[in-house]
Amino acid sequence: MSLLLSIVMPAYNEEECIELVVRQWCDLLDRQFPTDNTRLIVINDGSRDKTGAILDSIKERYPKLMVVHQPNGGHGNAVVNGYRQAVALDSEYVFQTDSDDQFVTADFEKLWAKRDQSNFILGYREVRHDATTRLWITRVLRGSIALIYGTYIMDSNIPFRLIRGSFLRKLLAQLPTPTPFAPNIFLAVMAKKAGNETFDIPITHKERETGTVSIMNWKLLKVCMQSFAELAQFRMQLGSKVKALRSAPEAQRAVNN
Repeated sequence: MSLLLSIVMPAYNEEECIELVVRQWCDLLDRQFPTDNTRLIVINDGSRDKTGAILDSIKERYPKLMVVHQPNGGHGNAVVNGYRQAVALDSEYVFQTDSDDQFVTADFEKLWAKRDQSNFILGYREVRHDATTRLWITRVLRGSIALIYGTYIMDSNIPFRLIRGSFLRKLLAQLPTPTPFAPNIFLAVMAKKAGNETFDIPITHKERETGTVSIMNWKLLKVCMQSFAELAQFRMQLGSKVKALRSAPEAQRAVNN
């Protein structure tokens, strides 16, 4: 049974807000797609708090909720596994967001309204409520992608994106292995270089009210250096990856539009 839309949401130690966030997104699915087959796929990435137990306890209340438990593999690993679940369910569209309650469901419509104009649509945190270090790294990353790949993406790692399912299947096949630390960046670069207009739509980003940021200070700098190294190495492979993506009918349709 194919689905119109799957929402992919990684979760790690979000016991204070996970039930609220699930309710918000399930309510959106019920309200906007009352007669369509849709799913909210939450990947519990080995949470050490009560996140997993809470998700299991509320499944019966939310028929569209699908919970997947996995050993802790990091945000990127959880996102990719969620994408693979959505593709396996034959989802026509896949939307990805985070479980930390820093986004608002109303902004989903901004991306959904453009679904016929591109295979790969991104939000953009115009006002971003994160630590200064993270904001600085985002600016450096934006410049690095422009320098290394010759393409400009406002917020290449944003967890607020809408992807056509058939195109996502093609992207996942081209994703480097092992899974990069920040796979969403690689997917965005490949999609943009393959001719897709990402739009970079301004969306709301709220201050975090619960939980804690898992990667900070030296650890944050370390993983960013890892990401930059992975991106630089991927430069040599990009041409063949983009060629494979451009051969997809969906890619050609997006370019022609």
